[in-house]
Amino acid sequence: MDILRFITAGSVDDGKSTLIGRLLYDSKSIMIDQLEAIERQTKNRGEGDIDLALLTDGLRAEREQGITIDVAYKYFSTPKRKFIIADAPGHIQYTRNMVTGASNANLIIILIDARHGVIEQTRRHSIIASLLNIPHVIVAVNKMDMVNYSEDVYANIVIDFAAVASSLGLKNVVYIPISALNGDNIVGRSENFSWYEGTPLLELLENVEVNDDIDLTHARFPVQYVIRPQTDVLHDYRGYAGKLISGIYKKGDKITVLPSGLQSRIKTIEIGGKEVAEAFAPQSIVLHLEDNIDVSRGDVIVAENDLPETAQELEVLLCWMGNKPLTEGNRYLLQINSRLVKSIVKEIEYKLDVNSLQKQYQPGTVALNDIVKATIKTASPVAFDAYKALRANGGAILIDETSNVTVGACMIQVPVPEDAFDDFLNE
Repeated sequence: MDILRFITAGSVDDGKSTLIGRLLYDSKSIMIDQLEAIERQTKNRGEGDIDLALLTDGLRAEREQGITIDVAYKYFSTPKRKFIIADAPGHIQYTRNMVTGASNANLIIILIDARHGVIEQTRRHSIIASLLNIPHVIVAVNKMDMVNYSEDVYANIVIDFAAVASSLGLKNVVYIPISALNGDNIVGRSENFSWYEGTPLLELLENVEVNDDIDLTHARFPVQYVIRPQTDVLHDYRGYAGKLISGIYKKGDKITVLPSGLQSRIKTIEIGGKEVAEAFAPQSIVLHLEDNIDVSRGDVIVAENDLPETAQELEVLLCWMGNKPLTEGNRYLLQINSRLVKSIVKEIEYKLDVNSLQKQYQPGTVALNDIVKATIKTASPVAFDAYKALRANGGAILIDETSNVTVGACMIQVPVPEDAFDDFLNE
């Protein structure tokens, strides 16, 4: 059974937490004791019907304010699929939390309040979805009960968002009218939407094809660990363990180890301690090479005829997550998959207004939640692909050397034309 990772995003009070609570409640994925606790808390607050948003608003501050602050993760399953849900905050100041939750998502549900339509936060979250190259988008027009389930209201919102989606290059966009509070169109079809010919939300989630999102063309294998037991029984054993992030490897394939450029062939492939003829992403494997060459953690084993870029200077779109401002010349650790190198932010070219897409050149300092185009210089070469082309090998993070806190999320661009961001959005 495969897993769908998805995130909900929307403005404050658009009903994200209620939607997730409704999915869990109607799909019978809530434990009895958990349900009883939520019912007690609802009564204590003097409210009538059970408040399903309490299932995800786990922090005391969230419940007191009725908002989401941190990313809440929930897990549930149906007979068809397992799900991991990230409930992202709607406030502008928590943009970094949304980026964190969306970084591994297969799908994003963008909620729109039917009363307000497409607003600034809707555009902001849509831009972030485009930046992170999330493969699937569901636009859920919520609170349809508050506009009398009007088809015209829904149709106008679809037209407005379609223009946003087209300008940002969002892929696989599906629209659905819902009422999370009442459960309309969440798990089953609602009689209130006689004019809607699509399927309910849960059915959409169950049938989204995620296997097509895995790149099986470009073979990339970051080495996480070198297995060298050096025992009498396994005296000559040398295996390279890790997760195959993209592509397919077969026994006898010619490979290149980056950044060193050393070449060899695959001698054997192991999965779960058993030898196999081939492996494909996203399997965890152990590779054995024919030649005894120098391979270490952080190196990338790639197909000989399909090499990624290797460089010490990276052009990136950077979402700043640090509480301390970013300035040119700051030093950090850069991590891309298992490779960790020292780096310096060489140049900050411009800051992006994620509401208007206007560029502010030479911004000087960069504050929390800002998105900028920057150049990063690394102490040693790293192997990478363009984030837009291969998400699994095009993302990196910046880590504060003192506190080990992640302070930046990078999306690498290759090649780098003058209007790189425009190309990035419109590919």
